[in-house]
Amino acid sequence: MRTQNGESVLARAVRIFEAFTPEESALTVSDIARCTGLHVATASRLVAELVTYGFLARDADRRVRIGVRLWELATRASPTLSLRNAAMPFMEGLHDIVGHHVQLGVLDGDDVLTVERLTAPGAVVNYARIAGRIQVHASSSGLVLLAHGPADLRERVLDTSLHRYTPNTPATAARLRAELAEVRRQGYAYCPGYIHLDALAVAAPVRDARGEVVAALAVIVPNEAGAISLVPVVRTAARGISRALGNDRSPSLIE
Repeated sequence: MRTQNGESVLARAVRIFEAFTPEESALTVSDIARCTGLHVATASRLVAELVTYGFLARDADRRVRIGVRLWELATRASPTLSLRNAAMPFMEGLHDIVGHHVQLGVLDGDDVLTVERLTAPGAVVNYARIAGRIQVHASSSGLVLLAHGPADLRERVLDTSLHRYTPNTPATAARLRAELAEVRRQGYAYCPGYIHLDALAVAAPVRDARGEVVAALAVIVPNEAGAISLVPVVRTAARGISRALGNDRSPSLIE
């Protein structure tokens, strides 16, 4: 079914879902209308229908949130479900060691999508959130995924204006090329202060049964010199996840 301007009702519903962000997880109907460009009456009608099916939910103050039903369906059919199930025991063990943040990221478009994350009270600053996105050139997971990803993706990213989060961010094409080459050579990404000067990240590749890099396992800890000791721990955990996914080849053959 299409509206008078040719846009389908489904397309409008998608625009409503996309209005919600990690920072704006609860919106009024007026907020939704403003974010989507829909007339308030149209937004109100569609929101009411989506609430009926459980895809959206209303708070006591009438603000709207993503509904549990949508989360249920998305989780049930998620292509990352087996990856997350395989990774969790290793992430929990790694988290016991680092005591800060441990997260699992996959490549989605030109971004890193965080699909799982463990943290702790008082942990160092970390901008990553579950179902949140980070630019590939600045994060440790992004560098791992970009280094092992399609060549056309690398060239596309290298050809864009790269955001500089801190003075340490690899925000030039020459610097980023060198970083990616180093990640491929050494088998991990080591990123002191790339997104926040107080935080340091280490990431290693996770491979499937075919040897393809399908995810990156990362830790985010305080930006201190001793963090280099975490590299072998992160790499070991990433290899453990890879074995759980069916990759039992020797690390010397795949890194």
